[in-house]
Amino acid sequence: MRIRTIAIGLAVAALFTLTACEGTENGSSNKPDTTIEEINGQSKQDPESTEAPTDDAQTPEAPADDTGVDDGQPETAALPNLVGKDLQAAQDEAQAAGFYVLDDQDASGQNRLQILDRNWTVCSQEPDPGTHPTDTLVTLYAVKDDETC
Repeated sequence: MRIRTIAIGLAVAALFTLTACEGTENGSSNKPDTTIEEINGQSKQDPESTEAPTDDAQTPEAPADDTGVDDGQPETAALPNLVGKDLQAAQDEAQAAGFYVLDDQDASGQNRLQILDRNWTVCSQEPDPGTHPTDTLVTLYAVKDDETC
């Protein structure tokens, strides 16, 4: 009985494998009619293709957006003083000011992870409060609420 069950299972698996490999109804493969390779910024069309090649080099580029002034300088914002605040509130305030690259460290030197940010108080920050590029890394050094800085 056991051998019979195994033989039926193998037959069903083989049947599924064969039906998964079946081609399309018209006998053609699932290969696309056109193959395009990017070679040094130029398109090369498959010689078997019946479609006309397209020349991407002649496509006009979209005009630059002149509504915003982009002089190559990063956007700056005022980083508030976050010392003495709850770590979560300090992170929220930094993000509200436009600073999203944030890091927090254990100011006690024990390298503990700040799992519940609301249970930590900020002792110091880098960089100091003031105007900085918004992509600046802001590091907040904190201790647990029941500890001193």
